[in-house]
Amino acid sequence: MADAAEPPRRFYKSVHVVEGEGGFSIRLDERGLRTPARSVLVMPTQALARLLAAEWEAQGERIAMASMPATRLAFTAADRVRAARAEVCAEIARYGGSDVLCYFAEAPRRLEERQIQAWVPLLEWADEALGLHLVRTVGIAHVTQPRETLERVAALAGELDDFALAGLGHATALFGSAVLALALQRDKLGGALALDLSRLDEIYQAEVWGADAEAALRVESMTAEALMLEAWFGALAP
Repeated sequence: MADAAEPPRRFYKSVHVVEGEGGFSIRLDERGLRTPARSVLVMPTQALARLLAAEWEAQGERIAMASMPATRLAFTAADRVRAARAEVCAEIARYGGSDVLCYFAEAPRRLEERQIQAWVPLLEWADEALGLHLVRTVGIAHVTQPRETLERVAALAGELDDFALAGLGHATALFGSAVLALALQRDKLGGALALDLSRLDEIYQAEVWGADAEAALRVESMTAEALMLEAWFGALAP
């Protein structure tokens, strides 16, 4: 008898992207791909549907959902984000209230200079291009951001469709930064770079003290998510 925790066997031979009413869907043989809530998954662009289809095509004898981050994000967009848009926008704004780019190191000077060089241009871009005025500080003590700025973050998130909003929410949590998430969503920078910018302190510490195997595995997983998000937003672009 198979282990109850064992991934399900692959039940299909072919994967197709089909255009229909409202967008693009995926057919596994003749079955339409459904979300965990049993709704037919319809994506707004052919490129996004192809991104998911590639994940399903790449499955082996068994279906490993952990290896399909774009599919999992699409399920989230369809089953959760669509019904809770205001809550998702508010959560993204909360990350803006403690954005990692606003907390500069007190020491060492080398790390502080690295953060200034990398983060200040992004904060200036957020201010000029997006209307997000964020207060910078030195150290880890919390700094209160302007209410208008956080409302603006929520408003920018609310302008997005369900799939882009799901991606923005995922990116914000991954980076600990609404600014980096918005920069990725708007093609200001790539996923790997956004992740590195969110981890400047960790990267510096690893350079000084070395990185352990567990930390390296965690970064590898985060990098895969960041690259998926880059592809996700690219597939949503007109």
